[in-house]
Amino acid sequence: MRSHLLNGTTAEHYRRSVTEGMERVAAKLATTERPFTGVSVDGLSPRIERIDLDRPLHDTTAALDELEEVYLRDAVYFHHPRYLAHLNCPVVIPALVGEAVLSAVNSSLDTWDQSAGGTLIERRLIDWTAERIGLGPHADGVFTSGGSQSNLQALLLAREEAKSEDPARLRILASEVSHFSIRKSAKLLGLGPDCVVPVPVGSDKRMRTVALAHELERCERDGLVPMAVVATAGTTDFGSIDPLPETAALCERFGAWLHVDAAYGCGLLASLKYRDRLTGIEHADSVTVDYHKSFFQPVSSSALLVRDADTLRHATYHAEYLNPRRMVQERIPNQVDKSLQTTRRFDALKLWMTLRVMGADGIGALFDEVCDLAVEGWRLLAADPRFDVVVEPTLSTLVFRYVPAAVTDPAEIDRANLYARKALFASGAAVVAGTKVAGRHHLKFTLLNPETTAGDIAAVLDLIAGHAEQYLGESLDRVS
Repeated sequence: MRSHLLNGTTAEHYRRSVTEGMERVAAKLATTERPFTGVSVDGLSPRIERIDLDRPLHDTTAALDELEEVYLRDAVYFHHPRYLAHLNCPVVIPALVGEAVLSAVNSSLDTWDQSAGGTLIERRLIDWTAERIGLGPHADGVFTSGGSQSNLQALLLAREEAKSEDPARLRILASEVSHFSIRKSAKLLGLGPDCVVPVPVGSDKRMRTVALAHELERCERDGLVPMAVVATAGTTDFGSIDPLPETAALCERFGAWLHVDAAYGCGLLASLKYRDRLTGIEHADSVTVDYHKSFFQPVSSSALLVRDADTLRHATYHAEYLNPRRMVQERIPNQVDKSLQTTRRFDALKLWMTLRVMGADGIGALFDEVCDLAVEGWRLLAADPRFDVVVEPTLSTLVFRYVPAAVTDPAEIDRANLYARKALFASGAAVVAGTKVAGRHHLKFTLLNPETTAGDIAAVLDLIAGHAEQYLGESLDRVS
């Protein structure tokens, strides 16, 4: 079995095996005509369940043949221009080169003596991102597994900086359409169910600063501590960006930590056209960025940035076998000193390779393309009597609802939209997301693929309308 260990004597075996795997994927990408095959849970489960994991195949080619059947054939392919569902982006090739390198070398970014150059590369990318945000000379941060972890750590720091002896008095104020990880983080931090205060949004789905001011005043009046205000720069459902300058001013007035969840909107940091939409983010105490959403990076690639590096001490613990205190005096950089994770992949290498090959302007141009596409899609929806579109896009998300002229029952329209989404997914012709707006089912396009065209959007809208009309026709037949 030693022949499977990667080392100097097996380098050629490594080259052949990985090349064969990459060739399989490349062939699949070149021939995939739909984003999904439409396979059902019941159709795929038996194939995987019948595999005896205690009987290895002892052959890479045979294992890849099997993988074709249980995974590659039925994977959901985000690179396809008619994948329009969630915040999953197609990935750029330089990042995949980085992924191949980091997986093979297998550095762990917790301590200097496990990563050396990897530590310095990650730190340089943190500095680069902080500079793009405008956080100032004392900023720092660390790569994380994703936006949820970044948000959790940001709120941990905010809780500790609030210095309240009574956790029951702590409050987190966030828009009513903020990411669910805000509430989840509050629970994980041991805060009560009333800790997160939802702030109303306007018709543009941006947090209303008048309402935020009212809630902050109420906290002050009731003896509560606003430990953090979370402003979202790119809500998951609408791509809306909260009014950052006004929110920052309120945080300064009331002494609240300002966290900006820019997991989605961070692509604007590289934008050539729309960077001003993030104006005000430079006032944040902490910022979440997900490079694997709008920097076209493979999962996972996220980071938490903070204005004051000293606040990261709240995540610091020292172990004699790993990062003893003496290393701080010796100026040995251990990333575990500021991370919630210990063992951690060198995910920063993917972004490093992307910047070194494409440059920030290259990334920004791609993100600008999808933002421009969303405007085209909004115009199509606004002009199409079959659909109601909720809000003009700020980033690259469109939320809409099929509304037939002949049906007035909102519940029946809900069912038609749900049916259309499921039928479309089952057909494999396209993949779209869904959500609720004011209690009613809506559909959602999250446009992150520059290869998607207005023609693709129009074609998918026709498919949705066709499925919805089929459902309503059958429904009327059942009633009659």
